[in-house]
Formats: sequence, structure tokens, C-alpha cells
Amino acid sequence: MASATRPSSSSSSSQAISPEDINNETNVFQLIQAHQEKAARLSPVEEIRTVLDQSTRVSSLAVHAKDLLANCKCSLLVARDPEDRTDLTITLHGDAIAVSEKDQAAVRTAYLAKHPNAFWVDFGDFQFMRIEPKVVRYVSGVATALLGSGEFNKEEYQSSKVDPIAQFSKPVASHMNKDHAEDTKVIVQFATSIPVDSAYMLDLDSLGFNVKASYQGNTSKLRVPFPRRAEDRKDVKTLIVDMLQAARSQAN
Repeated sequence: MASATRPSSSSSSSQAISPEDINNETNVFQLIQAHQEKAARLSPVEEIRTVLDQSTRVSSLAVHAKDLLANCKCSLLVARDPEDRTDLTITLHGDAIAVSEKDQAAVRTAYLAKHPNAFWVDFGDFQFMRIEPKVVRYVSGVATALLGSGEFNKEEYQSSKVDPIAQFSKPVASHMNKDHAEDTKVIVQFATSIPVDSAYMLDLDSLGFNVKASYQGNTSKLRVPFPRRAEDRKDVKTLIVDMLQAARSQAN
């Protein structure tokens, strides 16, 4: 089954551009496009699998348990950013199947890991169900246009891997946004050659991170690649520190 083509990996830009060179929205857009085309990121199927794994909010599952028991066919719509319609949306089509008794304990543990306050898991009428995927379709809007659109069959989806670094997105992004917002801005300026006014880290994976950046009143979502693949959470810190040092050295 065909899927979208993914740009190859590339390092950050080393040619800084002064604010005087960026004198209109067209130039900014061209700089963003040029940067995004080179920025390393996960393959489409890895990115889709990782987004679904990290998602805790469901945009649409318009059936109740009794309906699923009567007719198992269903679809699940997940938006990476429910508040931004220009970002990635994923639709998983498949059959909803009750989790077997032997898998109940493991599924309960996994569910509570993502929803620690889910006291309802022990209600007598609560039942775990899983979706056996048949096809996974995705489409990206303006914010992630380079991801394009496409679909994967069951085998392609299930053979893909969840990115191991993505699980650290929330704590790392929260720390950077709270304590190192200025550093993130400096790194983004170095990576994109755009003197952004602010940069808010959204999430990360082993190949880089995504930010929401503003420049002269306009907001864009930008991909910032790491110099190399991150090996673990500690290595993420090492890479970010290295990127900040490189950015400051370039500025001097």
C-alpha cells in the first residue's frame, strides 16, 4: 500500500540571516519551507504509530459499548493537536474487540499509566476493548504539510515501532517551556535562520522536536532536527545543550 515520501535527514542551517533580509511574509514563508523540507523526522508510519501511542484524547468514537458488541466495525479519529485543524489527523478503521481475560491485567496497567485517575476501571460495567486495525489513514494540513497524506494497511502499521524518545515529550517540553524558553528560541533561530520572537516546544522524538514559533505576529509550527538520533532521555539533554552552544557560538 503506497504512502507518502519522506524528506531525507539534514543538519541545521549554518547561514544566519539578519532581520533586514526578512522583509516580508513571502520571504519568511520561503525560509520556513526550505528549512522544513530538510528537517529530519520519523517516517510517516512511525510518526503515525507514535502519535496514536501518545494520544490520550479521542476526537471521535461515535459508538457506545453496546453498539460495538452488536457491530464491531468502527473508526477512530485522532488529532495530534485538537485545537489546531491545520495539524495532523489520523483515522484508524477496524474492528472493536473485547480484551481477553488473560490480557485484562496488562491492559489495565497500561491504561492506568496514561490515565492515573481513572477510578472507573474497577466499575462492574466497565469493559476494555481494543481496535484491531484494518487500515490507518492520515492527512496533514498547513502545519505539517510535508507529511502529506496516505494510508497503511494492518501489516504495515503493526510492524512499525513507537519512537522510544516520544514518551519523554511532556516532561522535557514542560521543563524547556517553563525554565528555558529563551534557550529554545535561540536554538530555533539558529536552526531556521528566522529571528523568531518566541518558540514554544510542543513535542519531541529521537530525531528532533517541534515548536510553535511566532514572528512579527505570525505563528508557525516548525520542525527542529537534532544533530543526530537521540539514544535516551539523558542524551536528549546532551543534544539540546550542544545545539544551544552551537547557536551561541554562531551568534558570537
